[in-house]
Amino acid sequence: MNRQVQVHSALFLVALIYGANYSIAKEIMPAYVLPFGLIVIRVVSAVLVFGAISLFITKEKVTGRDDWARIALCGLFGITINQLSFFSGLNLTSPINASLIQTVSPVVVLLMSSFLLKERLKIFRMVGILLAGLGAMLLISGRAGQDAQGHMLGDLLVLLNAASYGVFLVLVKPLMQKYNAITVVSRVFLVGSLGVVPFGLQQVMAPDYAAFPAHVWAAIVFVIIGMTILAYLLNVWAMKYASPSLVGVYIYLQPVFAILIAVGLGKDVFTWQKALYAAMIFGGVYLVSKPKKTTV
Repeated sequence: MNRQVQVHSALFLVALIYGANYSIAKEIMPAYVLPFGLIVIRVVSAVLVFGAISLFITKEKVTGRDDWARIALCGLFGITINQLSFFSGLNLTSPINASLIQTVSPVVVLLMSSFLLKERLKIFRMVGILLAGLGAMLLISGRAGQDAQGHMLGDLLVLLNAASYGVFLVLVKPLMQKYNAITVVSRVFLVGSLGVVPFGLQQVMAPDYAAFPAHVWAAIVFVIIGMTILAYLLNVWAMKYASPSLVGVYIYLQPVFAILIAVGLGKDVFTWQKALYAAMIFGGVYLVSKPKKTTV
C-alpha cells in the first residue's frame, strides 16, 4: 500500500470514527453514565495512554514557563471546556444537530487568528462567517415542541464546544511546531483532566458497571480506544503528509457520516430544513477555509 492510499485511508477512518461517535455516545448517555462521568472515563484513559507513550517512547520534555502557560490554556479550552460542553450538549440535542454545529470551528479559528495574529479579514471570509453563523443559529432555533428548550441548550453547548476547540487550535499551533505531537497532547490532556475530574468524579463513581449490557461496554470501548486514542493518532500521522485542503475535505465528511449513521440507526431524522441550514454552514465554512490564491 503506497503512502497516498495510507493517508486517504487514515483520514477516511478518522472521519468515520468521529461521525459514528455522535450516535454511539448517545447509547451510553444518560441511561448508563451521565455526561461528565463519561468525560472522566475518556480523559483519564487518554492521560494514561498518551502519558505512557510520552514517558517511554518520545521522552521529550517541555521547557519554559511560557510553554507551560500555553499548555494550561490549551488544556482549559481544548479539554476542560471542550469536553464538558460537547458531551453535556450531545446529551441534550440530536446527533445530526451536534455534528453540523461542530463544523463552525474553522470560523472561530479565523476570528481568533484575526484577533491574536492580526490577520486581515477578506470580504469573502466575512461573508462566510455571517453565512455559517446564520445557518448555525437557524439550526439551533429551528426546534419546536415540548423538548425545544432542552434541545436549544444542547445546541448552544455544542456551539460552545466548537468555539472552544477553535480557540484551542490557534493556541496549540506554536507548541505543535516546537514539540512532538505526543509530547503536547499528553500534557494538554493532563492539565485538562484537572478541570474535568472535579465535575465528573461523582458521576463516574455512581453507575453499577457490573450491570452494564455488552452493547454499552462496546460503546465505552469505542469512545476510549476509537474516538480518543486511535482517531487522534491517525489524524496526527496523516497530517504530516496531507495538505490542509485534503484534511478539510475529510472534515466535511464527518457530519455526512453522522447523518447516515444516525438515520440508519433510527437515532435522528434528517429533514429538508436541516439540509438547507447544513448547506449554509458548509458554504460559510468553505468561504472561511478557502485558501489564498498564489501567484507564480
